Amino acid sequence: MPPQPHDHAAGPPPANPYARSHPGPGFTVVEVLGEIDMATAGALSEHLDTLTADGTPQVVVDLRGVDFFDCSGLRVLCRAERRARELGGALRLVSDQSRIHRLLRACGLLDRFPPLPHLPPGPPPGNG
Repeated sequence: MPPQPHDHAAGPPPANPYARSHPGPGFTVVEVLGEIDMATAGALSEHLDTLTADGTPQVVVDLRGVDFFDCSGLRVLCRAERRARELGGALRLVSDQSRIHRLLRACGLLDRFPPLPHLPPGPPPGNG
């Protein structure tokens, strides 16, 4: 049976192999994994949509676990950032990969998404 679309009701984002979330100090961390391209960007989009639908406007997207990231992923981030901003929040990126920095620069998005080199300070995830 094919997977059913998430109805964006309250609750955690649906499990998928490209994104997982955990609470951070004052924000939600979304770890993005693997290859994000035209074929997989929808899974990331659904994950981020669920967070904002549940009223989580403070999001940090961690791209350090990404093997490949193209304009399809950037489109998802732009949409999620706009939605977070509309809810009074923000979406920030964590990336230590020069190829992602180059992609952001080439697309004119480096000012919109200045990448942090690591997660903002706070207690380590998973304690508790």
